Amino acid sequence: MSRSKGLSVQSIVAVGIGSALFVILGRFGSIPSGIPDTNIETTYALLALFAILYGPIAGVLIGLIGHTLKDAIFYGSPWFSWVIASAVVGLIIGLASKRLGIEDGEFGKPQLIKFNLYQIVANAIAWFLVAPTLDIVIYAEPADKVYTQGLVAGASNIVTVAIIGSLLLLAFAKTRTKQGSLTREA
Repeated sequence: MSRSKGLSVQSIVAVGIGSALFVILGRFGSIPSGIPDTNIETTYALLALFAILYGPIAGVLIGLIGHTLKDAIFYGSPWFSWVIASAVVGLIIGLASKRLGIEDGEFGKPQLIKFNLYQIVANAIAWFLVAPTLDIVIYAEPADKVYTQGLVAGASNIVTVAIIGSLLLLAFAKTRTKQGSLTREA
């Protein structure tokens, strides 16, 4: 996908579609975890896919816009500590996009491992550190509660992105022509 200095029209459309899908999956693709206000979310697999395809700016915007809209529509108001954490996930995974070479049709075992290392780091930073810390700073929530929520959210997001996100990226890579696979006839 196009990566110029600003956002291309294609990236802006991707942000709109990605944000809308984030809201829909947040509503219909969430599984209660048993921890209050914490679900197992499929939305982060989609966020990872869009961040890899369109880069870190699109990843940040999809995380911010999608999570804000989801919270506003379904809970009445956004929970900004978690909205920011979603943006962090989109940013960090988006930064990995150029290192994976998925546009070239390459997504084998080395790229799969690299992708999962990035998404584990992204989810760990966002959910084990950013979200609970901001919950305490912004909302004066009890530390034990928010760090438990962050641990459950982060662990479940790592697993869902590892499974669903990896499958989505493998499927996408198969639609790309591998670089150097075409030869010119004489």
